[in-house]
This record gives sequence, C-alpha cells and structure tokens, in this order.
Amino acid sequence: MVLSRHVTITPCPDRPGTSILFSAKRGALILVDDELLAAIGAGGLDADEEQTLAELGFLVPDHDSEQQEMCSFIDESNRASRSFAALVILNLSCNLACSYCFEGNRRGAHFMDDDTADRLMAYLVSGPIAEGRSLSLRFYGGEPLLSVPTIRRIARPLKEVMDARGLSFSFSLTTNGTLLTRELVEELIPLGLVGATVTLDGPPDIHDAARPFVGGEGSFSVILANLKAVADLIALEIGGNFTPETYREYPRLFDLLVAEGLGPERLALMRFNAVMSAGENRALPEFTGGCASVNEPWLKDATLFIREELLRRGFPAPGLSPHYCAIEAEDSLIVNHDGTFYRCPAFIGIEGLAAGSLDDGLSDHAASHGLGAWKNEECLSCAYLPLCFGGCRYYGYLEHGRIDRVSCGRDLFDAIVGPFLALEVKYRHQPGENASDTDGDSD
Repeated sequence: MVLSRHVTITPCPDRPGTSILFSAKRGALILVDDELLAAIGAGGLDADEEQTLAELGFLVPDHDSEQQEMCSFIDESNRASRSFAALVILNLSCNLACSYCFEGNRRGAHFMDDDTADRLMAYLVSGPIAEGRSLSLRFYGGEPLLSVPTIRRIARPLKEVMDARGLSFSFSLTTNGTLLTRELVEELIPLGLVGATVTLDGPPDIHDAARPFVGGEGSFSVILANLKAVADLIALEIGGNFTPETYREYPRLFDLLVAEGLGPERLALMRFNAVMSAGENRALPEFTGGCASVNEPWLKDATLFIREELLRRGFPAPGLSPHYCAIEAEDSLIVNHDGTFYRCPAFIGIEGLAAGSLDDGLSDHAASHGLGAWKNEECLSCAYLPLCFGGCRYYGYLEHGRIDRVSCGRDLFDAIVGPFLALEVKYRHQPGENASDTDGDSD
C-alpha cells in the first residue's frame, strides 16, 4: 500500500510532534505523531492500521489504480444517485436593488408563466419521478417569493404525486428574506418547504449599503425579524457576499446574530463567498469590483478570516470534502423561467451555454461544457483534485472566455488548506481525538 496522491500532510501548530493528514477523497482528517507518520512513509504499518487508513482514503494499492478510480469518480456518483434536484428560476425580478446584482441587464419583469410551470411538472413526472427518484427543488430568482402562486402551482401537485408513489419530495428557497414571513412559511411547509438560504452581507450598515430596497431604505432589519420568526420552522442557511473592503466586518454580524437569538443552535449552515464578476455585458454600472479569478491573492486572507470567526463562535460552516461542478452532475438541472435548461445558474443568458429546454429535452453538452476537462495528468496528480475536479466553470469563463477548460485553484488551495485544517483541529477536535471526517458537502 502507498500513500494516496490526494493526501496532504500539515504540521499541527498547536501540538508539537503531530501532523494533520487530510484525505481529499474522503474529506477525512487524522492526527498522527511523528512515529506513526514515519511508519506510514516506510510501509511499516500492521494490517489493521493499513486497513483503517485505506478505508479513510489515505492508502491505496498503487497510483495507477487510484488514477482509474478518480477518472470514474463522477460517473460512479452519477450512477449511484437515486435523487434528482432542480433549481427553478421563477423570475428575474426583485424588490431589492443590490449594487452587484448578478442578473445585471437581464433583470426585469420576466416571470415563469403557468404553461411553463405545468410543462416543468410534466417533465419531472415523466422523467426522474417515473424513474423512482426522490425529488428536491430549489426556487430561485430574482426573488422567488415574488412568485408564490407559481410555487404553489408547482409544489402542491408534485407533492401529491410523490406521496402517492411513496417517494420523498421537498423544496427550499434562495431568497433575500424580506418576504419570508412566518405566515407564508407555515402555509408552504405542508407543500414541502424544508429550508431557505438567506443573504446577509454583513452588519446592518454594510448590508444596507449593498442590498437596499428598490426605494432606497435598508433591508437588514426586515430580514432579521423574519429570520427570528421562522428559525424554529425550517432549516436556515445564512449566505453572504463579501469584497476586499467588507469581509473584516463579518464578526459584527456574527455577534449581532448571537445577541438576537440566532446562534449556532438555530442555524443549519453559514456560507460566505466573494462577489463574482458578472462580466462586462451583464454587470450593473455602479459595481465593477467582482472577483474574476479564484486565485486573487486577498481571497486567502478573507476565506481563513471568516472561517475562524465562524468556528470561534461555534457556527456551522462547510468543511473540505469531495466536490465537483454541477455541469458534471446528471442528477441536477437548472430550469430558467422560460423553460430553457442550463447546467449552472451563472450561465443563464450567455450565448451558446443553454443545455436544452422543456420542449426539446436535455441536449448533449459534453463537448460545449468541457465535461471531463480535468482528466489530464496535471489534475489527476494534484492533491486537491477531489476538492474541485477542474474548478468552477464560470470562473473559467471569466478567465478564458470559455467553459471547456479547467479553472485551476491550486494556488489558493496551497495557501489555505494547511491553515484550514489547523482551524479544524483547534476548534472542532478535542485533545485525544485521532480521526474524524470533516464536515462538508459535495453538491
């Protein structure tokens, strides 16, 4: 047995004579002393130790077979999935006027009509539901809660069909939170609502400057009141978008949430990302500071700073785990308000990146979207391959003007993985613990 190519070894800063081993294939982290580390390197483990480390992804029979395993990783994941997820864009309208609005010049009174909603239901019933898959929808916008009648029109009959067939159905919302009232949530729960992702871009002054109502007044206080009112009803994920100028203000938001009774025990996840560039043809004129590359130097400091502030307060934060771009997943789909299919919401409106429609079905997008572009020697030998599988294709579009090439994030991973793991040990692992999977996701 040999050490996997996809393992990192980091000296543990708080525990002299100890190293952190991380398996990117399994999202597993173990602490080993110098003696055990030497034994791993020299092949001096007993059979039980070898088996345990192999099961956790640290040891493999040989690198050739591991490479074959990684080449088929996504295919195997697709074959094994018995679920289907659709992100449904109900409109491109909004009651906020965010300075960095991703819809840019596509924003407007564009709503999914009843005919498109009915054709979507028919597509799901004849496709994934007929195949016996569980179904989860995420309603998106614009602001999806400007289309509540359409949510009812889609969710109610789908839940009835799924219940009759003994299949699991649920839906969630990606919403600005201003319309997420307790009364509405109580109405939607019987239709399948289980959670919502709500954006807070920092403490009130920062958030209100970035995400005011169309009329100019701040939105933070309205959102906070709604979050407090529904936190006991559905799973809440707090998201946010930061820039180089704002990320250090997040601790004030975290402390305010705790003070308002929205501490770690009441939130399902906290996940924050840099504002991405929307490209010259889509960005709003008042905002041009979006991040155009995953390797922008300040992202390292921002990522680690925000993560430590979350862990310090005990908030749930995503860890490092196997993850691949949604364009490679056969069990998910993005449906635009007009019934056009895409493989990623960031592609909507970009010429040549549609992937079919409700009328025509899913098109063959393997070549146009560069599926498997990561199957090259450089990626396959990279320790971080399971964490990105070629990276975000939208970042690739911003960098190269096309999405059929990898967007390599190795520089960022080199900078953050060691400190990231040290934070895991510092805040999530007690002395005496030896092995644990890091918390994370692979969607």
